[in-house]
Amino acid sequence: MDSSQLIVLLADDDASDRTNFTDALEESRIKTVVHAVKDGVELMEYLKKEDTPVPHILFLDLNMPMKNGLACLKEIRSMDKLKDVAVAIYSTSSYEKDIEDTFQYGANVYIKKPTDFDTLKKVLYKVLSAAYVYREPPFSIENFLLKL
Repeated sequence: MDSSQLIVLLADDDASDRTNFTDALEESRIKTVVHAVKDGVELMEYLKKEDTPVPHILFLDLNMPMKNGLACLKEIRSMDKLKDVAVAIYSTSSYEKDIEDTFQYGANVYIKKPTDFDTLKKVLYKVLSAAYVYREPPFSIENFLLKL
């Protein structure tokens, strides 16, 4: 793997959202390696594998079956291996409580899923540009909080 590439992980139960996300990244000018999982259980199994590279940034849907995004975020922040991974909440929810809860549990940015592809490309470019700057640990809320 090229060391200039960002390792991006997406956890989203919606297959079309996963496809749109990966298509938008392919059109960006930022070099990425993208992995996608379909739910929180698969996400945590993937992250706990010894040979899995730690992603530079994780895009995490909140409303997933079996294990939701908030439960995953709490678990991620409790693991030494993953506590510094930049986490972007990527959700259709715009409830203030969801935003506050995810910030409290260590999310770095909250993104309401864009409804059109061009906006999605712009949002991902903005977030990944910032992530690229901070691709070397440590990641923290202090150096990676964006308001979109």
